[in-house]
Amino acid sequence: MVRSFSLYKRPSRELPSMDGIVATNADQEQANQPVPWHLSLPHICVALIISALFGYHIGVVNIPLPYISRDLGFGENSLAQGFVVSVCLIGAFAGCAISGTVADRLGRRRAFQLCAIPMVLGPILSAKAWNLASMLVGRLLVGCGLGIGAPVLALYVSEVSPTQVRGSFGSFPQTATCIGLLAALIVGLPISSTPDWWRACFWISTLPAALLLLGMEFCAESPRWLFKNSRWYEAEHELERLWGAAHAKAAMSDLVQSEQSDDLEMIAPWKELLDRRYVRAVLLGGGLFALQQFSGINAIFYFSSTVLKSAGVSSDLAATVSVGAVNLVGSFVAAGLMDRLGRRKLMMWSFTGMAVSMAMQAAVAAFGFLKPIRATTTLIGTLFYVFSFASGAGPVPALLLPEIIPIRIRGKAMAFAMCVHWVAHFLVGLLFLPLINATGASVLYTFFSLVCFFAAIFVKRNVVETKGRSLEDLEMLLVAGH
Repeated sequence: MVRSFSLYKRPSRELPSMDGIVATNADQEQANQPVPWHLSLPHICVALIISALFGYHIGVVNIPLPYISRDLGFGENSLAQGFVVSVCLIGAFAGCAISGTVADRLGRRRAFQLCAIPMVLGPILSAKAWNLASMLVGRLLVGCGLGIGAPVLALYVSEVSPTQVRGSFGSFPQTATCIGLLAALIVGLPISSTPDWWRACFWISTLPAALLLLGMEFCAESPRWLFKNSRWYEAEHELERLWGAAHAKAAMSDLVQSEQSDDLEMIAPWKELLDRRYVRAVLLGGGLFALQQFSGINAIFYFSSTVLKSAGVSSDLAATVSVGAVNLVGSFVAAGLMDRLGRRKLMMWSFTGMAVSMAMQAAVAAFGFLKPIRATTTLIGTLFYVFSFASGAGPVPALLLPEIIPIRIRGKAMAFAMCVHWVAHFLVGLLFLPLINATGASVLYTFFSLVCFFAAIFVKRNVVETKGRSLEDLEMLLVAGH
């Protein structure tokens, strides 16, 4: 007799019997077919709003900053201008520190809705800002929302995506970030003729944040989170919404087997990140994000105009726009290759390409006889570096970590890894200009090149390939092989 999980309507920590998910031959044949990806795509698209907002808020002050500082009375204070840009990262660290607990206790959907609230209130405060302090508070609120939302997005995409397209879907956050950055650039263009336009730039960002808040009310909750919290009937229902009824029973069977391989406590304490079963995956996650940031990528995104101009590139604004366009193209390439080449190989080639391009730029900066080709080489090297990053090192870590981290600690482990990301991001943005002025481009670019080469070796030695494997299979394999 075939029983459905719809029998399990009341929370209980007693696992459902495997007998309850025996499928008929016809069901099994259907389940062996590829999961229809179009069912989960709309839910992921709503969640991707957080990545688009991340890109938008990183870029929204770049063009209008001189006008903002003039109107709010800190035009001669370069430190205050820098703080308007970077205070978002401080808020992001604070939000990230609680994101794991929020995602584990409230669920992925409610965590998205919670992060949307400061991303509506913060831009409103910035748009109505009357002095530096009010602008900073608004930017800080935005950062808190981004910090909560970014790790939850990585969890959500990995947990609701069908196995065969999880890599492609996992590259979408990087693409959405690129689109947000380009949107911020385009939205800021009218400010040259309308100096007060910077207020409209902040108002505009409240619309997608409100859409995230409302849209998540109609999106599916993560079936894996529901199952972990003994809400088996709801987990089965959400799997049917996301993957189709024909695949729901097989997916529930995988969840049961995964649960039986782990203990039954629903939410792990923070100290369990140091458990010998999990610590390697946790440190791997933090290491990948640290290497990603210390490769110098955000120094390029923040200061490409300054660097290219100092290298002799005549049209630094056009070159900066080209950096954004190449970043977007690279993210599309990653989407096409993620499930073909695999995460490990893509990341190795990506870091290697970044290392070579940084070495090129270090060489032309170090040797005077290469000065005639310095501008051209710097521009080509920068574009190739950004393309290499966007096609692997950018999107892969946020996809890979939820794949290799067991659901028991997934929320907190992602929060830890993203905190490492924000700290490294902040340090690179803060120290890049002082260091390049003190040491010169050749020394700093040599350091970035060495970091990228080390990262490629680190990936080769420590990262397992996850392409084509379900999250449950990966969890049982990695925990068993700790």
